[in-house]
Amino acid sequence: MRTSLDDLSVFLAVAKAGGFRDGARVLGLSASGLSEAVRRLEVRVGVRLLHRTTRSVVPTEAGKRLLERLGPALTEVEAALDVVNNFRDRPAGTLRLNVPVSAARLVLPDIIPAFLAAYPDIRLEVIVDDNFVDMIATGCDAGIRYEERLELDMIAVPIGPRIQRFATAASPAYLDRRGRPRHPRDLLDHDCLRGRFASGAMPPWEFEANGEVVRVDPTGPLMVQLGAGADLLVDAAVAGVGVIYHFEDWLRPHLAGGALEPILEPWWPRFSGPYLYYPGRRLVPEPLRAFIDFIKTAATGA
Repeated sequence: MRTSLDDLSVFLAVAKAGGFRDGARVLGLSASGLSEAVRRLEVRVGVRLLHRTTRSVVPTEAGKRLLERLGPALTEVEAALDVVNNFRDRPAGTLRLNVPVSAARLVLPDIIPAFLAAYPDIRLEVIVDDNFVDMIATGCDAGIRYEERLELDMIAVPIGPRIQRFATAASPAYLDRRGRPRHPRDLLDHDCLRGRFASGAMPPWEFEANGEVVRVDPTGPLMVQLGAGADLLVDAAVAGVGVIYHFEDWLRPHLAGGALEPILEPWWPRFSGPYLYYPGRRLVPEPLRAFIDFIKTAATGA
């Protein structure tokens, strides 16, 4: 009995989704059909690949080993099959992107609608993840990251705004109550709303003006995980809990509406915008090539 690529793809989807129902939604199939496909695969390989409970589905040790090899292998199979796209009138297939929350919020909304309208035969799958992951191992074609987090062997293409800033702000009510900082070090006497990465790292707040760089590590009443918890930080700042340090573009609606008041604006640091990145050591799938060409054309205004 030969192992079906479809069964392998189902196993990968279920393991990534953490359950048959969520995997079924991703693939557009029934949960019972996915369960049967995984059962066939387990019979074929002779070992259990998934631990199933009423609440969760997690890979066994054998399943984890298979997943480590399976993601990159299926990506290569899809790339090989994608060669036939050259014989179509327009690109088709699935494009999988791994992106941070900031890109999903601030970059992709201005790109995705027009791209999908231009390429109706392409299906876009976006995995939002602030962790720095092995893009190929997760089965993605490309990712979006900032320059300092790009691997050297990747090809990088600018996407979205080329210059961004981190802004510092608080509600007018908070500032009326606690005073308005005049220098970044004044934040050490304020309630500051902090974030940290899933790794536990908590980046300091960095400011720059007239060639002087100042880094402060303030404290406050609220700490959230960066990415997924960002909106909670913003809501808390609007509610007057404390000072927030976040993407200017993310805070702009609240700044424009007066719910947040900018502080220390001459000190707001500037940094280069994000990049679409992908490995240069293999054939570029046609859906990804179409996306690259699309963002390059958008950047030139052609």
